[in-house]
Amino acid sequence: MCQSHSAMLRPKVSDDRRHLVLADGTPFFWLADTAWELFHRLNREEIEHYLTVRAEQGFNVIQAVALAEIDGIHDPNAYGERPLLEDDTSRLNEPYWAHVDWAIDRAAEHGLYIALLPTWGDKVNQTEWGVGPVLFDAKKARAFGKVVGRRYATKDNVIWVNGGDRVPGDKRDVWVALAEGLLEGDDTHERLMTFHPAGARSSAADFHDEDWLDMNMLQTGHNTLNYGYLKKMLLDTYHREPTKPVLDAEPNYENHPVDFNMLKGYFDEGHVRQSTYTTVFSGGCGVTYGCHAVWQMARDKHVPVNNPISHWHYSLGLPGARQMHHLKDLMLSLPFLELAPITDGPLPILATPDRKVVAVHTPEGEAIELADGGKAEWFDPATGGRQLATKEGGVFTPPSKGGRVKDWVLIVRN
Repeated sequence: MCQSHSAMLRPKVSDDRRHLVLADGTPFFWLADTAWELFHRLNREEIEHYLTVRAEQGFNVIQAVALAEIDGIHDPNAYGERPLLEDDTSRLNEPYWAHVDWAIDRAAEHGLYIALLPTWGDKVNQTEWGVGPVLFDAKKARAFGKVVGRRYATKDNVIWVNGGDRVPGDKRDVWVALAEGLLEGDDTHERLMTFHPAGARSSAADFHDEDWLDMNMLQTGHNTLNYGYLKKMLLDTYHREPTKPVLDAEPNYENHPVDFNMLKGYFDEGHVRQSTYTTVFSGGCGVTYGCHAVWQMARDKHVPVNNPISHWHYSLGLPGARQMHHLKDLMLSLPFLELAPITDGPLPILATPDRKVVAVHTPEGEAIELADGGKAEWFDPATGGRQLATKEGGVFTPPSKGGRVKDWVLIVRN
């Protein structure tokens, strides 16, 4: 079983129920990376390298799955171990789970939280993609959740993520049972729990009124470059009652084929910035980054999923991954816990209630007409650089810069 690591403060929902804070009240901006196959495909040396790089790049959460997506039941991990004995969810294979324990402990040493999915969705519902097998009904899910919850009850860097890229449909009771089992096992009830939904969907659609759902997740997915759609999707969940924080847990991944079709091209770092900034500036309490090669830990010995461009090890250093910390740094340089979206306009805007701070994201370098006229500056999402902003005729026009993407953030302090 795991040994306790008490150095990390657990995140929780803020008093206004719009943001996340640490246990001592410090603002917490969720900046996650997607590593679905972390426990399943990497050995300890590789995990250590991965965690080191992501921590250095400024990420603070890693999303990973215990019963992994890519044949995670029958294809053994790097040490030849499978997670279950004879596919029995009541019989955990201890060497496999000891590897998961070790990775969670190492993440804590790097100051990283693990957003832990106990299982991927194809072990509950295999009507879509995935090889399964289907292992869970409600009774088995509750029992499994209780065992996993108890196992990690002392781990301050674990965040529960129910779900796994599936529409619940007629299996909703299974996901509810899994959540209830986790709470039975982890009976401190002082740990965040959320739900990872299917593409173009919000957890609010199926579970918003559940007490165990502390915050909502979206999966805006890998199909669209329509930033108005991303804004609307975030705001639709943001305005649900009762109030709960929300974030995009699966936007377009860097180097992922657009609309799952490599003939349409691949999402690059500019697309990643545009989508992640759009949802955060629409009220997201954070955001998750993903790279198509990294989530699956792609390499020559594995059958690739949907045409990744490169090896996972190389892809850790892609531009988008290196640039993501600028978003976290920006948000924490502002009065983050006071910011709320202003929805009456085409661009994503955040402001404090007194409008002493207004921040506008312009994904395509659109000019910004803004009545506020205090000290203004431009923030470059690609570099984190700042420069003076001036208004002419009531309009702020972003500076020109090379490259396809002309994204900027305007910050006005009145």
